[in-house]
Amino acid sequence: MALSRGRGARTSPAVPSACFLLLFVLLLTSSSLLTDPRRDGDSSSSSSNSRAVAGQRTILGATSSSSSSPGQGSDCSELQSIEGGEARCAYLRAHSPCSPAGYIDYLRFFYCGFSGAPPAAAAACAALALWLVVLFYLLGDTASEYFCASLEGLSSALRLPPAVAGVTLLSLGNGAPDVFASVVSFASGDDGGAGVGLSSALGGALFVSTVVAGVVALAVGRDGVVVEWRGFVRDLCFLLLALCYLLAVLLNGAVTVWVAVSFLSLYVGYVVLVWTSHCCAQQGKPQPAGLTAPLLLDEDDDDDDVPSLPSHSKPEPSAPGAASTKAIAWLHCLARALCMPLYLPRRLTIPDIAPHRWSRPYAIASAALAPVLLAFTWTSHSHRRQHSVEVLIGGAVLGVVLGAVAAVTTDAGSPPRGRKRRVPWLAAGFAMSVLWAYTLARELVALLVSIGYVVGIKPSVLGVTVLAWGDSLGDLVSNVAMAVHGGAGGAQTAVSGCYAGPLFNTVVGLGLSLALAAGAQRPAPFVVPVDAAAYEAVGFFGAALAWALFVVPVRGMRIDRVYGVGLIAIYLCFFAVRVAETLGLWS
Repeated sequence: MALSRGRGARTSPAVPSACFLLLFVLLLTSSSLLTDPRRDGDSSSSSSNSRAVAGQRTILGATSSSSSSPGQGSDCSELQSIEGGEARCAYLRAHSPCSPAGYIDYLRFFYCGFSGAPPAAAAACAALALWLVVLFYLLGDTASEYFCASLEGLSSALRLPPAVAGVTLLSLGNGAPDVFASVVSFASGDDGGAGVGLSSALGGALFVSTVVAGVVALAVGRDGVVVEWRGFVRDLCFLLLALCYLLAVLLNGAVTVWVAVSFLSLYVGYVVLVWTSHCCAQQGKPQPAGLTAPLLLDEDDDDDDVPSLPSHSKPEPSAPGAASTKAIAWLHCLARALCMPLYLPRRLTIPDIAPHRWSRPYAIASAALAPVLLAFTWTSHSHRRQHSVEVLIGGAVLGVVLGAVAAVTTDAGSPPRGRKRRVPWLAAGFAMSVLWAYTLARELVALLVSIGYVVGIKPSVLGVTVLAWGDSLGDLVSNVAMAVHGGAGGAQTAVSGCYAGPLFNTVVGLGLSLALAAGAQRPAPFVVPVDAAAYEAVGFFGAALAWALFVVPVRGMRIDRVYGVGLIAIYLCFFAVRVAETLGLWS
């Protein structure tokens, strides 16, 4: 469900921090592995490289007109037909970036920086893999620690009904990495990036509704658990409707702004139906306590008794004896030192008023530095650099003003209290966490597309597997934990999350992405980059939903092993097809 990502089990930040440290050491020591392209080697190698460069220049002259269009990179498929790292480096230097733009040009990093001996290529692959782990962690941790906390705080401060909050703000918090990755992929203006966005959205939805739902069914025991039929059938029917609409868009091949907006409006209808059902069911009943209590505030606007934001921090371990106290203290300091490079930049730029993380110096620093980061991000795009100095100066001045206001209005002992004082901080935290998540998703998509070109795998295949798995592992861990430890109610919530989450990510994530992409190309329609992986994902996704709609009602609305094994078997068939096509065994 909406709260599952942030409150489920999480990977220790020391693991990606160690990857970051290892990556830093690898880059520092890689100079000995690099091969100087201008060295005097043997004549055969030099002549071979010269012929490769000469052939490359021929390709450059033939394709320069098509690859120099502003705002969009060239087609990287030509890169695979060029032999030799130096020739590929020359191609990349002569052309505009042919992969989605991030802060790092990963193809140049690989071919121009590590184009020498095999140890250098192995070092480059290791560096890209470690950076991929770090980006996955940063995206998920930003969503759970900052984005979800801001959304839950806003839902309580704005007094949203639980049903509406669950399918709007909190669903956005749960699906933030998937939605951001999809939007960034389509916004890249590159067919490979858009293919990654489409495949990752469909692959993630398929993975959650098959593997995650199947593991949840297996985890609840042999007898299974009975679920509420209205919500189960409602979610599956809306998901089938959205899938049919998306299939029609893919078959048409092009989408306009109005078509994308109409697809996005399906979720509006879903929210209205959920809200109406909740209001009708709650008439004459007392308000429930527990998880929904923080969303219902009956106090005055400026009352200090405001529900605190959720704490995702782990409790400090207690020392078993005096002899191990020093060792535990050293390990704790080492873990904090490893986490600091990944923690400090976000802590200094995202306003955070969670009580367990409240710090007045950090609050003042975030108020002062957030406008500077926003201005820097705005000017980092090449088409916005004309007035970059003015924008950066404006951001710095605004940061000084906001920092002074924060210093005057905050207290060192406790975060701001009262709804009117909390909402601006929560809104600022929401905006800056969106900026960080967007930036990280943009870099993650650029890295995945570049890895696809380096290893010769279609970016869409990486999107439907690697990116989909990375964004869905949090759902797997948290939903299974909720089903095992939450009793019948926890199992009901976990099963609902296996379908409500994919519905949000498919409709809102892809709908918003298609609307933005079509709006950027008005009045011409946006051509959707569709390949076999997308149609296969849609087909297996529909088969999984049909299996659930058939088996669960037949077995008395019981989620059991028959239901779970069938869903997992469907995903294994899908994965086998993708592997066979990737290896060239079946086309």
